[in-house]
Order: sequence, then C-alpha cells, then structure tokens
Amino acid sequence: MDKIWLKCYPEGVHEEIGELPFRNLAEMFRESVKKWPDKIAFENYGTKLSFRRLDELSDDFCSYLQHDLKMEKGERLAIVMPNILQFPVAMLGAIKAGLVLVNINPQYTPRELNGVLLNSGARAVIVLENFARNVEEVEPFTSVDYVIVTRLGDMFPPVKGFLFNLALKLSKKTVQWDFSSFCYFTDALRKGHEKKAEIADPEPDDTAFLQYTGGTTGFPKGAMLTNRNLLSNMEQCVEMYRPVITMGEERVLTALPLYHVFALTINCLLMLRIGAESDLVTDPRNMAKLSKELRRFRPTVFMGVNTLFNGLNNCPDFQKNPVRSFHLVIGGGMAVQRPVAERWKELTGSFVLEGYGLTECSPLVAVNPCTQTEYSGTIGVPVPSTIVKIVGDDGSEITEYEKPGELVVKGPQVMKGYWNRQDVNGMVLRYGWFHTGDMAVWLENGNIRLVDRKKDMILVSGFNVFPSEIEEVCAMNPKVLEVCAIGVKSGSSGERVKVFVVKKDPSLTEKELIAHCQKFLTRYKVPKIVEFVDRMPKTNVGKILRRRLREIEAEKQKKGGDRV
Repeated sequence: MDKIWLKCYPEGVHEEIGELPFRNLAEMFRESVKKWPDKIAFENYGTKLSFRRLDELSDDFCSYLQHDLKMEKGERLAIVMPNILQFPVAMLGAIKAGLVLVNINPQYTPRELNGVLLNSGARAVIVLENFARNVEEVEPFTSVDYVIVTRLGDMFPPVKGFLFNLALKLSKKTVQWDFSSFCYFTDALRKGHEKKAEIADPEPDDTAFLQYTGGTTGFPKGAMLTNRNLLSNMEQCVEMYRPVITMGEERVLTALPLYHVFALTINCLLMLRIGAESDLVTDPRNMAKLSKELRRFRPTVFMGVNTLFNGLNNCPDFQKNPVRSFHLVIGGGMAVQRPVAERWKELTGSFVLEGYGLTECSPLVAVNPCTQTEYSGTIGVPVPSTIVKIVGDDGSEITEYEKPGELVVKGPQVMKGYWNRQDVNGMVLRYGWFHTGDMAVWLENGNIRLVDRKKDMILVSGFNVFPSEIEEVCAMNPKVLEVCAIGVKSGSSGERVKVFVVKKDPSLTEKELIAHCQKFLTRYKVPKIVEFVDRMPKTNVGKILRRRLREIEAEKQKKGGDRV
C-alpha cells in the first residue's frame, strides 16, 4: 500500500530520518555534554545535576564497574530503582562501560524478580535499599555476583542527604536487609573516581538494553534493544516533533517510571539528546503533590498515561491551578479516553497527542501529528523511516479502508529479537516484519485505528498483564481447582484483572485468594475481582474458553453487573 500517511505529516517533517548522527548512546551523550555542559540535565527533590556533573559521576561509576567489579563489555547490569538521580548516573555509567542494562520494576515480588534475573543472567544489581530485601531473597539463586545498594538521599548534598536518609530510617520507610557482600553506591563512586574510566565504543547493532515485556506471548521476555534501535527511535521523535521542540530549551517533568520503555526512551534518552532539563518524580501517586510540582517546575513537555491525566483532571489543586506551560503533551501506554483528553485541554490549553508503541519497537511506532488540535480516537500515523502494513490471516496485505487485520511493522527501531528465546523470535519476526498481534484498520485520511488488542493481554494503567501469569499464581493456592483471568473495563486504569475460579475447597474466599496473589504479584497485577463459578466453558479438548468468559462479562456489564 502506498504511504498514504505521509500526507498527514506536518510541514517540515521528512519521510526518512537519514543517517544516524551518532554511532552509539555513549557518543550521543558526549555530544550533549559538549553542547550544554552547564545546563541542568536532571533534578530530584530540589537537587540538580548538570550535564557536566552527570558526565563526571557516570565516568566514576563506569570506572568502578570496570576496575573493581571487572565487568566486561556485553555483561548485564540490572537496575532496580524508581525515578531518582542514581538512575541516570548508573545507566550512563553502564552504557559507557559497554554493558547491557536490564531495567526491573522495583515493585516486583521475589518471584517476578527472580525470573528476570535468571533469564537475563545479570552479573550485578544496583538497588534502592527500600527494595533490597527482595533482591536479597533471590540473589543466591541467580547469576548475580555483585550487589550495589543506594539510599534515596545519596545524590543530595552531604547534610541534606544524611538528614533525608535518617528521616526515612526513623519513619521506617526503609527495610532491613543483609547481603553477605555488597557495596554502597557512594563508595562505588568514590572507588571509581580513583581510576580512569575506559569508555567503550559499542557497535551500532550491539545490544544496549534488555527491556522485559510480555511481548506478544507468555511470560516476560527480554527484548534486545540495540544502540541503533534506540538512537533511531530518538531521531524519529526529533523529526516528528520538530515543529514544537527547541533544542536546549525544553523542560520535562517525568512522572512515568524510567524502567518502563516509554519513559526510558522519551523522558530520559530523548531529553538528553535534545538538551532538556528533566525533573524526576519519585512517587507520582499523590496527585496534590504532583500538581504542586508541576506548578513549581512549569514543564514544557509532559508524558503520561490515561490514568495520570485523569488523576490530575480530578485533582482539586490542579483544577484550581492548572499548568498552562505545555507545548508538547504525549499520551501512551494505553488509550487516552476522549473525555480525559478533552478535559485536559480545557484545563491546560494543550492537546494530548496519543501515540502507539511496543517495547519491541523501542517503543514508538505511530503518533498523532503535533499539529493536531482535536481528539481523533486513532493512534495517528507511522513515524519517519517506519513502514506498517495491515495483513490478513494468510499474511496478505489488506488495502481496503476499515477492514481489520494484524498490524505489522518494519523500521530501524524494531528489536533484534528476544534474549535467549529463538523459539519465540520466529513467531513475531517474520521476513523482516514485526508482528504486533494488534488488530487495526486503515482510515481514508491515512490514520490507523486499533480495533482490538492482543487477544489475551490485559492493560492496567499502561502496563501489560498476561493472564497466564495470574492464573499460574492463583493455581498455586491448593484450594483452587481451575482459574481463568481476563481484563474488565475500569474508568480509572483502563482495565482491572478479574479471575473466574472453580473451587477445590469450598472454604476459599475472595479475600483469601487476593491475599495469596499479593504475595507473588506486583500490585497492578493482583486480581481486583474474583468470581467463583461451578464450571468453566471449554472446548471439546478441555481448553478453557477465555473468549467466552469475556463475552459473558461484556453482557453482564451491559446489564449493569460488576461495578469496577
């Protein structure tokens, strides 16, 4: 099909990004340091790091990894941290050492953490002490040789940092942990400072990140994102948003977690690329505090998911004092609902540009053009240097408008495969095309509208939740005979997890099962609704019909069933 989407590109936006200006991520950061040495790169709790200081500290961490831990190019370092200044320091230090970064949600339970550490073969972990106990629990059973522990105030000025850490300890917001061998992050920087870092020069196609995702099937897998993948996606963003961004002048408030690929690429790497100042929000759940921080910082760029926009829309402080400094607002991770987008524009005067991406695509595939001023209900158009097709079950291209098929993608941002999963790679990467598993249609104006998501995946506040993982955990309870998990609509978070359960023991209660799941699953994966049934709908070979349960649930919702 002709690239009908090109007619939607704003004036000055090119079809291709051309040759990449940098060989790898380390070179990209070096250029930014040269351009903006004294400009603030990151801020957290009022403490600021300039590009020059970030460069120095990441050199020290790189040196520590090389000289003290003897880590070599290509080995994996896991980061288990929320949005704090230590994150970009550790990330850039590892990039300079030529290591592969493994981002891990710090809220993961030991079971989830163990799975990622085992699969990635991470040799070292840097963890915020608030989450160190879970690492301690699984570390003996993994390939981890080195543990680096950091405290929340470690990057603050000495007196402020000491008081900050002491206050957290006295308020019992930190946990007890006891590694047989570890190093504090501050000591790692001090040791690294004593020797010169040997900056690596990775090839463009060397893996830079193992970004874990459910992908299109099953248990989380590590998408191998290369230097070229991430650099390409950054340039695609620069090209697509060229009319509304100014190099060296943007300010972004980062409420989304940096361990998530959306914030990693857009809020962190892209903002470093364009010389933006980033305000890292460690805990964005308090909407009143977030509203005050937005008002104080006055960002020009903001990224969020539907739940975040909706939370601010309904925050009394934000309603009374909305921020109107934005000139680029991007929504991703999940569909931005029309009422949410329209209320946001009413309050802030800025339009939410919805985008579509996947971890496997670094992540951006399509966006609504920056010149758009009204809600479209679409994912927009493919970004430059990206080709998309909609194909039928037989793989043939669908060119008719409004006819659904699977969305497939080809472009320099597409991963090179899943780490150690050749069995799956052949399913999703076929003849150079990444098969998203998402159903979509072409519109006559060149935009793409999603009509269905991956068959079974549940999308909770922008995070992928796979039913098989929920079912596995529920089945661990000896009182459960059969279980099936689905997603049900939620006005606040997109979807919530609901499980249908056939009891083995009649004494099993909803409260008991949810408490069981809380031991093994991150909070957003824990079922919010449990429905006990006498039997499950099944195929003639005994497979539970998840589709039929979704249909039954939809019928119940129409009749005013479960309120979520």
